[in-house]
Amino acid sequence: MNGLIVRASTEADVARCAEIYGHHVLHGTASFEETAPDLAEMKKRRATVLDLGLPYIVAEKQGRLLGYAYAGTYRPRPAYRYSVENSIYIDKDAVGQGVGRALLPALIDLCTQAGRRQMVAIIGDSQHVASIKLHESCGFEMVGTFKSIGFKFGRWLDSVLMQRALGSGDATVPGELDPSRRS
Repeated sequence: MNGLIVRASTEADVARCAEIYGHHVLHGTASFEETAPDLAEMKKRRATVLDLGLPYIVAEKQGRLLGYAYAGTYRPRPAYRYSVENSIYIDKDAVGQGVGRALLPALIDLCTQAGRRQMVAIIGDSQHVASIKLHESCGFEMVGTFKSIGFKFGRWLDSVLMQRALGSGDATVPGELDPSRRS
């Protein structure tokens, strides 16, 4: 998408992110939430991501925010500390215009720079073919599908699990654990 800028989010972006996400919550199956979080909750969620040293980025064109992406911890237990889960949400009127294709590689790079080794995508609803293809194009592999794991809008929904290595992945131990780096 010509003229698209990907950058770190600011607190001023959160209202627009909340608007984008709210649409997905209320009208889509990318999120399994059923009630859109308010602005205060969205600010809290962004702060949590940033406090973990993880990226929360936005894509804009001509000053209009068209989508956002962030990485959060995959699971809270310490052994998962090198793994992240990505989330990407695109404005309903910008879907299919390359916004996700701009955000996901940037998110992957930032998470790699932050020392993370695995990225997981948990895609709500196996019918989100565009999201699955986007992740495949960025090196994600299909890991599996939880069948009928959620129920929203009067129907059962699957969750598609995809994963990709970041940096050296599992080929080496993390830097601070590498015995050759200790003196």
